[in-house]
Amino acid sequence: MARKRQSAEGGFTGGMDTFLRSVTFLREDVPELGKYPFSIPAVRSLETLELHPRVTFFVGENGSGKSTLVEGIAVAAGFNAEGGSRNFNFATRRSESELHKYLRLSRGTRRPKTGYFLRAESFFNVATEIENNPDAMLSHGGIHHHEVSHGEAFLALVQNRFWAEGLYILDEPEAALSPQRQLALLRSIHELVGSSCQFLISTHSPLLLAYPNARIYHLSEQGLAEVAYEQTEHYSLTRDFLLNREAYLRRLLE
Repeated sequence: MARKRQSAEGGFTGGMDTFLRSVTFLREDVPELGKYPFSIPAVRSLETLELHPRVTFFVGENGSGKSTLVEGIAVAAGFNAEGGSRNFNFATRRSESELHKYLRLSRGTRRPKTGYFLRAESFFNVATEIENNPDAMLSHGGIHHHEVSHGEAFLALVQNRFWAEGLYILDEPEAALSPQRQLALLRSIHELVGSSCQFLISTHSPLLLAYPNARIYHLSEQGLAEVAYEQTEHYSLTRDFLLNREAYLRRLLE
């Protein structure tokens, strides 16, 4: 079980009430632990994962299981596997894992008034569902997401459909965003956090990971562990490359 971490403001973040307090993997109920996704080291080693009341990040290499874990939490929380709000119920192609069946969510006394599961890889399908539903179009600000760039559509959805007192689960949102738009997303996240929202985010972006006082979990072959921002490879590799660009390029290209 991850231990409670002291925040920069003082006190323990674990004592603050939130929508989702923790996620527990019901290992004893799994019929075959050697089968995907339970064979992923970070999933197999999972016990109880404490979530930050504001922002929790999941980071790791491709294939480490962060998107699988985020998807499992989202489906267990009642969201459609391909994305959208809890009112969305469609399947372009069923591809979600069975992980959600073996996750128990510990909820706080508060209940979210709204929420959204936003994932980069299936956003096209969500945008199509929005445009095919007049009520959904209205609630999403009337934006035709297929008529703007992927990044503009992503950011417009956050700015028009993410409301106060919501639970928001994002899977690699930076995939569609330029660095400048990532900073705009960071600003939107901060404004929503100030309106009693909670975020769970899987990401590769050192810009998003810089959000202050967030909780960061690193998924790897060794399992899952909480880390500081400066301990992430995303921060250290980006910093070292920018400070020693010529040396890095010589090693890579020569």
